[in-house]
Amino acid sequence: MISESTKTRFAREVAKFPADQKQSAVMACLSIVQQELGWVSPESEQGVADYLGMPVMAVHEVTTFYNMYNQKPVGKFKLNVCTNLPCQLRGGQKALEHLEHKLGVHAGETTADGLFTLQPSECQGACADAPVMLVNDRHMCSFMSNDKLDQLIDGLKKAGAV
Repeated sequence: MISESTKTRFAREVAKFPADQKQSAVMACLSIVQQELGWVSPESEQGVADYLGMPVMAVHEVTTFYNMYNQKPVGKFKLNVCTNLPCQLRGGQKALEHLEHKLGVHAGETTADGLFTLQPSECQGACADAPVMLVNDRHMCSFMSNDKLDQLIDGLKKAGAV
């Protein structure tokens, strides 16, 4: 399941830690798997556990604790809208509802074309910029009015169609 090129990337991460603490690279290894496969499958968790010499349950605990790891396949664009209380007070829940309507899915679902997965999320550390969202766990979008949300979705649709 784990390719040689993936193992090479794992080795670079493991090398950053003392030899007797290679399990400290578990988050980096899970991120690598997700970058390559789009999600972290149970088989991938087993591969990471075997590589790092740790129980698969310990790897699974990390996968399920952090919402940045996809535990099932997701769309090409994963949209995490902050719905924590400070963001809700500044329109986070309304932004999520606007996206549900625009995309025709509920939170936690993926559009039929496989382009978008919409998810609520906890604090993203940018309360002053609310409502905020994270695209594909990497790109932070701030002050997301309905107009800005529409522009973002339309732009991503065009990019996804290429």
